Amino acid sequence: MEGLQRFPINMRYPREIRDSLEKLRVLPIVSESGQRLVLSDVADIRITDGPPMLRSENARLSGWVYVDIRGRDLRSAVQDMQKAVAEKVALPAGYSVSWSGQFEFLERATAKLKVVVPFTLLIIFVLLYLTFKRFDEALLIMATLPFALVGGIWLLYLLGYNLSVAGAVGFIALAGVSAEFGVIMLLYLKHAWDERLAQGKASTEDLLDAIREGAVLRVRPKAMTVAVILAGLFPIMWGSGTGSEVMQRIAAPMVGGMITAPLLSMFVVPAVYFLMRRRQRTRGYP
Repeated sequence: MEGLQRFPINMRYPREIRDSLEKLRVLPIVSESGQRLVLSDVADIRITDGPPMLRSENARLSGWVYVDIRGRDLRSAVQDMQKAVAEKVALPAGYSVSWSGQFEFLERATAKLKVVVPFTLLIIFVLLYLTFKRFDEALLIMATLPFALVGGIWLLYLLGYNLSVAGAVGFIALAGVSAEFGVIMLLYLKHAWDERLAQGKASTEDLLDAIREGAVLRVRPKAMTVAVILAGLFPIMWGSGTGSEVMQRIAAPMVGGMITAPLLSMFVVPAVYFLMRRRQRTRGYP
């Protein structure tokens, strides 16, 4: 004691006593009435397993259970664990369970993607409409995007990859490349058809010749574009090291899509464009 201040005094026994349960049990103590006892008379001394670390989260004590998942996608595994905990674990009053880690990041990213992806598709559609000045042509490019993603889906299935945020990023990049393929192909087709119209050639045969000419002009540039993209993506698929697993899941949709997206733009887009123009000609439109 020092004036009004009080300072606690802690006494520590030697290590040879602290490390022995038997010696701790026979440590002498004196009660307030002066009775002499040993520590085992007033306390049950034993060694039990406890948490290796005490941590707090949001001003509450917290304990962590680490789970490593292999061979399954993260979302379905956590959903099964949540169901099992809800059915079999009775939480005492004041206890709660929260799921953190990669699952928490996945939930946040999914919530953002639900807003970003539709908004991005809307912007792309508006830009396509401003480019072509026609609603049907802009809708044609947008309608081909799901079919162009088929190759990426099949490659993910063959490689055994589960859909994740990294895979979603890869599909978004693939959708952008596929839209570019369709836009350039459609521009070549329109240019070839406009040249026929300027020459006064507006028959069905002329339309077929224009589509054939426009599609053929895009074969070599498209093949070179695909070759350059694949040349940059294949090393990622065979790479190893830190971050390679994430990069492979981003690159896999692109690699698979480079098979279906060019085929779609070279075969499906010209055929649909021919059907659109032939139908419009029967109605009196150019």
